[in-house]
Amino acid sequence: MPPKTTSGFKSMKSLCVYCGSRAGNDPDFLKAAQFIGREAARRDWRIVYGGGKLGLMGATAGAARDAGGRVFGIIPDFLVELEGVLDGVDHIVVKTMHERKIRMFDESDAILTLPGGIGTLEELIETLSWARLALHRKPIIVLNLNGFWEPLKTLLKHIVVEGLAAPELLGDLVFIDRVEDVFPLLAKRTLEAVA
Repeated sequence: MPPKTTSGFKSMKSLCVYCGSRAGNDPDFLKAAQFIGREAARRDWRIVYGGGKLGLMGATAGAARDAGGRVFGIIPDFLVELEGVLDGVDHIVVKTMHERKIRMFDESDAILTLPGGIGTLEELIETLSWARLALHRKPIIVLNLNGFWEPLKTLLKHIVVEGLAAPELLGDLVFIDRVEDVFPLLAKRTLEAVA
């Protein structure tokens, strides 16, 4: 089932963060996740995330919570035992991964992807696919920290060059290299989405 949101939105209020349930090997990933959480709290933007307490997910949500920010987690029941639930944040438990992804999308005004594993990649690609199908105009930002997402950039360009996607695919998401640029760019893209 596609997302129910098909139009723009009034202003940035909620930021969906896709990222790993592991911290990864690069300490900059954890620092970036914590920065995003703190900065979201400072700007009074709610973090919407996958609900677990581990890895970059837990670091982002925990930093937002600790800075007095709003956090909304959505986790499938079978992951509660595996990943745990972060204390002190609003969350719901759903039945399926699909329900989790739809609810995360519907609760958010923009999407930010940090480094992550196959689940993060799958979430990003599905959201990108919905944009290509004109089901939404929400900004999709990818933090290409230390070149983490460089192979994905190459793959997307390859798909276009091979004639299997329109060139507009490359404009449906924006890759940035510095965590400090995330919120200024999200604010800009949000304004463009409602123009």
